[in-house]
Amino acid sequence: MGSVKDLQIIEEASGKSLGRGRFVFSDRYSVFDWGEMPDQIDDKGKSLALLSGYFLEKLKRKGIKTHYLGIMNEKDEVKTLDSIDIPSNSIEVSLVRVVKPALKNNIYNYTVYKTEQNNFLIPFEIIYRNRLPENSSVFKRLEKGEVTPEYFGLKEYPKAGQVLDIPLFDISTKLEVNDRYITWDEAKEMAALSDEEIRKIRGITSKVNDIITEDARRIGMINEDGKIELAFNENREIIVVDTLGTLDECRFNYKDHPVSKEIARKYYRQTEWFQKVEKAKQADRFKWKEIVGEEPEKLPKEFKDLFAAMYKTTANQITGKEFFKGVPDMDTIIQGMEKYIK
Repeated sequence: MGSVKDLQIIEEASGKSLGRGRFVFSDRYSVFDWGEMPDQIDDKGKSLALLSGYFLEKLKRKGIKTHYLGIMNEKDEVKTLDSIDIPSNSIEVSLVRVVKPALKNNIYNYTVYKTEQNNFLIPFEIIYRNRLPENSSVFKRLEKGEVTPEYFGLKEYPKAGQVLDIPLFDISTKLEVNDRYITWDEAKEMAALSDEEIRKIRGITSKVNDIITEDARRIGMINEDGKIELAFNENREIIVVDTLGTLDECRFNYKDHPVSKEIARKYYRQTEWFQKVEKAKQADRFKWKEIVGEEPEKLPKEFKDLFAAMYKTTANQITGKEFFKGVPDMDTIIQGMEKYIK
């Protein structure tokens, strides 16, 4: 079980062959690496399954290998998205192994990947950035001196809301207690990748970004940034895994308003709980939750309902099917949320 979705294993993966399983998307959500937040967002899980199925099917049509097998219908059958009318919260996927780096004295050892060859999750995620919204982690890293504008290929210090001429690709670890940004050279060394594999990873990320950006633009949104995860299959071919193109994996923007999980982050950034989270992470990156010592407050009911509508309306618009009936349009949702976000 994860903070957002549960995994049902039908067949275990091995070093020689893919397994088979199902992602069951819940109505839970998580922000700031906290894990499960106190509210359930109605039909969020179905929205995630529909959008994931939509984009994973589109990648396959574009010739990009994925682990997607299909979306479940009401009879528990594996189907394509265009063959279902009732929204589902589950997709079936091929499974790879998750080979975790060893942790000793708060240091991760990735040497296991020097011997592993096939059928495992690549231990980092790739973030593409088309725009730098106000709360992008890029600004925080620049302010701390962790990176320079030149690191991202920028000629000068970026501005909040800046649209990038060329998308930026970032990398974050995936299997650590608190994941951290790393360089491409570090990623290559950690996962024992070849130059050609790095080139392919960058190419796949670029194609995925283009596909999601095109669909977002079609419904009047900007795809500001998003992330993908990759794995090697049994033949050491790179495949797209997990989920993508959802309001949890992407930051969409509609008329200068966030349409993503970012809206919940904006709400909680106004709370004392968030201030404690920030201080605790600086004090101890491994035990920060213990330092915080309190749970976040619940969302106001109206805000929570609008948050749920945001997921459902986006799923309807991108898939082109009215899976969710009677949901408000995005302008109404944004207008209703404004009084909760300073």
